[in-house]
Amino acid sequence: MADVETATPPVMAQETEAEETSTALTTTSNEVAAPAERKVKKIIRKKKRPARPQVDPSTMKSEPPPQTGTIFNIWYNKWSGGDREDKYLSKTAAKGRCNIAKDSGYTKADKVPGSYFCLFFARGLCPRGQECEYLHRLPGIHDMFNPNVDVFGRDKHSDYRDDMGGVGSFMRQNRTIYVGRIHVSDDIEEVVARHFAEWGQVERIRVLNTRGVAFITYSNEANAQFAKEAMAHQSLDHNEILNVRWATADPNPMAQAREAQRIEEQAAEAVRRALPAEFVAEIEGRDPEARKRKKIEGGFGLEGYEAPDDVYFARGANAVNPIGRQGLELEEEQRLMIEADQTEKTETEESGIFSSNTLAALQGAQGAFTSKRKAAAPSGPLVAYDSDSD
Repeated sequence: MADVETATPPVMAQETEAEETSTALTTTSNEVAAPAERKVKKIIRKKKRPARPQVDPSTMKSEPPPQTGTIFNIWYNKWSGGDREDKYLSKTAAKGRCNIAKDSGYTKADKVPGSYFCLFFARGLCPRGQECEYLHRLPGIHDMFNPNVDVFGRDKHSDYRDDMGGVGSFMRQNRTIYVGRIHVSDDIEEVVARHFAEWGQVERIRVLNTRGVAFITYSNEANAQFAKEAMAHQSLDHNEILNVRWATADPNPMAQAREAQRIEEQAAEAVRRALPAEFVAEIEGRDPEARKRKKIEGGFGLEGYEAPDDVYFARGANAVNPIGRQGLELEEEQRLMIEADQTEKTETEESGIFSSNTLAALQGAQGAFTSKRKAAAPSGPLVAYDSDSD
């Protein structure tokens, strides 16, 4: 017999390949994909560092101010009746200088609301560090104090000193300080801006190159008070000793107009915060559809009626506009419940524990249980008279 060759038909070969392919696909689909790695973002919160002592406490000595006159004025803490302060003290360089980047930190005053700033910290001479009872940082926009005191807690006066030094006056908000005896150079404006911007946001700087004088205006009055003490008797890039004083009122009409505009902007911002947002948007023209919406909604279903602004934009539990009562329904219900409880409590106190019928029955039977009245006690001039033998 001839050998019979077994050959696989082409149709069966194709079916076999299809089964293998489907098996491979099935095997692949059953495998569970590895979960993708989640990126975890770590938030590193830096701990607030404590304030460091600026000088060694052992080197601090309490010395009275040097005698430059004949009479010591305890109000200004200086001598008077002799040479002016500038002739002696202002020619002496400051003993220290504050470094905000290194010296700032928390103190005991951070836990006490309304604490003042440390005057010795501003001068770079505070030896207490984190044990200090005053703030060791720069003033911010949220640090608000009484207008009669400065940021260091010192009382202001009704008028400035003759030399425009000292604490200042509470009659005017002064944000500008005068800086004299500046060493004039080609880059004097850049030097002044760099040194005085360290103490807060500067609004305007004006430098008189011919006279070596600069006027620095801060955005916040507290920063101006801090900078005045921090830069007193300091030097810039040269060995000059600065003369830092309060600036007088600028007689320039442009400066006065600029100050008046700033005050108007502050007042407008205060009014803007007090009024509803949609009312402000309508007044300022930022919501063109507000007038049409008010005309439709302000009628409250009455034909030809349009509510005035004080009625339409009113806010509170009794507001006519439903929008003004949003979020106040729960408060109104609570108020009614409290009033109902108080009314019930008052009625209970007035009626007592007995009902009205019980009280009427007790009043009717009152005559049967009343006891006889006692005889009236005798009266006269000899009632209490008796003899010693008795």
